[in-house]
Amino acid sequence: MDKPNLDYIKELSGDDTEFEQQFINILKTEFPEEVKTYKKAITEVNFYDAAQIVHKIKHKFNILSMTNAYALAVVFEEELNAENVHRDSEFLEVLKIVETYLKSI
Repeated sequence: MDKPNLDYIKELSGDDTEFEQQFINILKTEFPEEVKTYKKAITEVNFYDAAQIVHKIKHKFNILSMTNAYALAVVFEEELNAENVHRDSEFLEVLKIVETYLKSI
């Protein structure tokens, strides 16, 4: 599985550490809320909301240079739209990796 990193954010920022920190703070604020929303949607068997939040989360995977996780999210979003949740545990593992990483930076 991919390991998250800040390469893309550093590339975007062009050595603007204030911009980097603002971007990181947005991730740290939004990501945990999105994870809660995702888990709630899955618990409530709300496939539409789950797919919508996976759509949002996948872009954060991209920002954290997690190409495999992004690809998983693309497929999982489509599957959720077809009311298929069999990738939930794999997706949760990726979410845990990102949560741990965001707490460490």
